[in-house]
Amino acid sequence: MEILSQLWSLLGLLTVLQNVLPSQILSLLHSLYESMQDLLSPYAYVEIPEFNGYCGVDLNDLYRHVHLYLNAAASASPAAACRRVTLSRSPSSSRVSFAVAPNHTVHDSFGGHRLSWTHHVDSVQDSLDEKRSFTLRLPKRHRHALLPSYLSHVTSRAEEFERVSRERRLFTNNTTGSGSFESGWVSVPFRHPSTFETLALEPELKKQIKNDLVSFQNGREFYHRVGRAWKRGYLLHGPPGSGKSSLIAAMANFLCYDVYDLELTKVADNSELRSLLIQTTNRSIIVIEDIDCSVDLTADRTTKRQQAVKAFKKCKTTMSSSGCEDSGRVTLSGLLNFTDGLWSCCGEERIVVFTTNHRDSVDPALVRCGRMDVHVSLGPCGFHAFKELVRNYLGVESHALFDAAEACIRSGGSLTPAQVGEILLRNRGGADVAMREVVAAMQGRMMAVAGTGGGGGDQMDNEDVVAAATVGTRSPESVLMIGSPENWDTALGGRKRKESLNGSTGCEKKVKFFVRLRSLTKSDSCRSGVLERGKN
Repeated sequence: MEILSQLWSLLGLLTVLQNVLPSQILSLLHSLYESMQDLLSPYAYVEIPEFNGYCGVDLNDLYRHVHLYLNAAASASPAAACRRVTLSRSPSSSRVSFAVAPNHTVHDSFGGHRLSWTHHVDSVQDSLDEKRSFTLRLPKRHRHALLPSYLSHVTSRAEEFERVSRERRLFTNNTTGSGSFESGWVSVPFRHPSTFETLALEPELKKQIKNDLVSFQNGREFYHRVGRAWKRGYLLHGPPGSGKSSLIAAMANFLCYDVYDLELTKVADNSELRSLLIQTTNRSIIVIEDIDCSVDLTADRTTKRQQAVKAFKKCKTTMSSSGCEDSGRVTLSGLLNFTDGLWSCCGEERIVVFTTNHRDSVDPALVRCGRMDVHVSLGPCGFHAFKELVRNYLGVESHALFDAAEACIRSGGSLTPAQVGEILLRNRGGADVAMREVVAAMQGRMMAVAGTGGGGGDQMDNEDVVAAATVGTRSPESVLMIGSPENWDTALGGRKRKESLNGSTGCEKKVKFFVRLRSLTKSDSCRSGVLERGKN
């Protein structure tokens, strides 16, 4: 009781002194107390406010990184990270966000040292606002050696967590040429389920694409050192249904990037195109599908020049000012500057993807090295891609008709992933029925190819003729090419010439093989029927 009475007396004395002494003396005493505490304490304290400066206008990026870093730590081990956390979830996301509760401390370790973060939340007098900050406590003796490396670790971990956990968006341009570009993009959540694990591609091609994407994503210092904009160009070309859009979605999910689907027909002119590019964010994929059909970019430049000269002469003779004005549209020059010009370096970590069904129809200036760095040729399914589709749709690892399907693929009867997927989806309730229908479709394709080679192509529609010609002139497996397009054309041209010399012999072999394969599948179906009757 005597000790308690002395404490009460001391508190009363302090209260009297606080009311009697001037504020300047009280501030001096408080600073002396803090100095003595800092001198005797073995720890150093670093405060990171939410806003920069005294006005509190600009958000402190380091505060955001600390918040994300502690969020990642709490997500990994909520119980061990902090005794009390705050949970939240946005309406458009299913991910739960962790945060340190106000005025609570979370402990951390780095480099063999124990550190702690305290989240301070103070109310502002005569206002509804709150003053937030993080205070880092670290050993005073190792402060200068520990602080820079630890903050770098916090920043890198926070950026990685933000990249993985943030909600990805799918954007499309909605401008109408009215001259206002403030809301050039509209977006929806990007939740496409395509991944490299479910993609119908050959294993070697998957590995090449994934390695190239990882090398690009980790190439910040390399691109800065060599003086190049941190971007990558992909050209995806192949027949309809070969999986170009699915590959783009798989790339976005693999890198955790946003997707900007640019519709060139909605863009009024080159100025609007540049404005749309400026509004895109880092870590994104900019997609222009069917580049050869979007706008008139691949016409002969000589013809365009001649038409411009004629139009100028006509305008000069008629003295019509309205006829001399530019109609205002996206030109090839504007798209080239968008892809590889000065405006292409206004952001970092971007991938530009062009898709087309016919690579030869794309202007060579758009696909040269430096603009489209990687050319991916997608075509009909190879056998590994076919087995991947069967496993995804039917849940079957092996089947008695796999040998027949492989024989059809090797003989030119392969189908596109879309065609195979449609058959498997329609018959997903029975694996045997689905496999028999797929093999029958492959046999029909072989007959179509044989008919095309023998002059019977009039019985097929245009799509079948294109697909049959593709199957007959190239391997069913997709190809990734990096380098000069001229060398690719030379190599492919030599192979095509060799195949054309042996065209008639190949058709005869396919017809003979088709007869043998037909008897083989017929015997398999008869054998399965006998087994079913025996079970009954």
